[in-house]
Amino acid sequence: MQIENEYGPVEWEIGAPGKAYTAWAANMAEGLHTGVPWIMCKQEDVPANIIDSCNGFYCEGFRPKNPNKPKMFTENWTGWYTQYGGTVPYRPAEDLAFSVARFVQNNGSFFNYYMYHGGTNFGRTAAGLFVATSYDYDAPLDEYGLPSEPKWGHLRNLHKAIKQCEPALVSSYPTVTWPGKNQEVHVFRSKSGACAAFLSNYDPTYSTKLMFQNHPYDLPAWSISILPDCKTEVYNTAKVTVPSSKAKMTPISSGLSWQSYNEETPSADDSDALVMDGLHEQISVTRDSSDYLWYMTDVTVASNEGFLKSGKWPLLTVMSAGHALHVFINGKLSGTTYGSLNNPKLTFSDNVNLRAGVNKISLLSVSVGLANVGVHYEKWNTGVLGPVSLKGLNEGTRDLTKQKWSYKVGLKGEALSLHTVTGSSSVEWIQGSKLAQKQPLTWYKATFNAPAGNDPLALDMLSMGKGEIWINGEGIGRHWPGYIAKGNCGACNYAGTFKETKCQSGCGQPSQRWYHVPRSWLKPSGNLLVVFEEWGGDPTKISLVKRTSEWHVDQTKISLVKRTA
Repeated sequence: MQIENEYGPVEWEIGAPGKAYTAWAANMAEGLHTGVPWIMCKQEDVPANIIDSCNGFYCEGFRPKNPNKPKMFTENWTGWYTQYGGTVPYRPAEDLAFSVARFVQNNGSFFNYYMYHGGTNFGRTAAGLFVATSYDYDAPLDEYGLPSEPKWGHLRNLHKAIKQCEPALVSSYPTVTWPGKNQEVHVFRSKSGACAAFLSNYDPTYSTKLMFQNHPYDLPAWSISILPDCKTEVYNTAKVTVPSSKAKMTPISSGLSWQSYNEETPSADDSDALVMDGLHEQISVTRDSSDYLWYMTDVTVASNEGFLKSGKWPLLTVMSAGHALHVFINGKLSGTTYGSLNNPKLTFSDNVNLRAGVNKISLLSVSVGLANVGVHYEKWNTGVLGPVSLKGLNEGTRDLTKQKWSYKVGLKGEALSLHTVTGSSSVEWIQGSKLAQKQPLTWYKATFNAPAGNDPLALDMLSMGKGEIWINGEGIGRHWPGYIAKGNCGACNYAGTFKETKCQSGCGQPSQRWYHVPRSWLKPSGNLLVVFEEWGGDPTKISLVKRTSEWHVDQTKISLVKRTA
């Protein structure tokens, strides 16, 4: 059983209080008398009775603090998470298998994958800043529960090979030799005569012919061969023998009958607004009850302002700690800006159309997940913190930062629970030719029947921009297909040390286009689909798709054989 997770780096940074907490957590866990060992991941300063373990892409060099404790690889990262604005990372099956075999041959006693089954960050549960709704993680079993080949089959074969070595592996430590450059041989022998060998080629570029017990073995670059009987190669980490699969998304339901409802833009003098001096951090106001917080204030423009005659509108500058921002002037959208995982802070700076008299400035700040790594989360700011200024007035530049601001948590549609059957019936929806399209801050709803069969389902949201999705009141998650992936999607060689930025796909495409729909959430008929769209999109092009796999066989490995008796 595990108590705490990857707390070691935090303890290292904060010192004595962290050490005290680690000791308290360990004592508390042991005091439960569960009867099984307790572990801590990435915790070098582990208390005496707790087993420390390793997380990462490679753990062959890890040694537990106590040499009498088992050497455990608790998280072998099968890929990496997808971030909005980023590409989809993947880890080659050859390298993942290589990391496992290398760990086992170096006295590893336990290995576990993160993730072995990909998943979905439903609702607002995304695991960090700008983390996408999909948490597929390039896992052997994908987000939809289907085998991702060749990774799943290649690992299955690896596990079979290691299992065949079990009598020797559990009976001895290996004898290690180095027959050549970048070559290494680990041999395990039991007293009863069982023998298993691991033949390694660590060269990231060149294959090699390794001699073992007077027999040659061909090892591709960056690979390990497993010989459960010290003679027969049953597996090599770089020799993939299973066919590849590719995700196929087939539309099965489109042309839904949509209805729309326009979200209202509030103003500073609304009776239910919270009025405070200056600008306040977003999460301290919303308590994370919603992604959305309105910042609203009034700006009075005198009738003799020069810009009213010249038509050179004042420059509004809004500095925000992130993560996305929509600026409304007198109820009309004036502009949108957003950040990224590497730079969540943002600045809106544009000329705005003001009129003589009182002008309503409404800023809709949007959070996209919260920090999940590091210390002192209370110091991670979100929302409009300023400065906010207007430049180009008769007086020069007017600072709006410290004046009265009104706040409203969430959207009216959220307060009305428009994502539910009951809530959606509380307002008048528009349909037909008057359906709102490509209009910001719009709610959409439609109903559909559950498709026949058992194929996993998803929504194709390519025609939409940014927002949230619900089915029968359950949150599918945040959608943001309008955020196009940037990165380097060139060819990726499995050989050589892997890191999360090494292998990327999807450049120039939405970071996430398809959104998983669990069949367990569906009724046979009359399922309610609700979409809130921030940017403006075309809901008529949303379609329900089924997820299947296309198989690809290496034609060069097909041969004709003669069958004889």
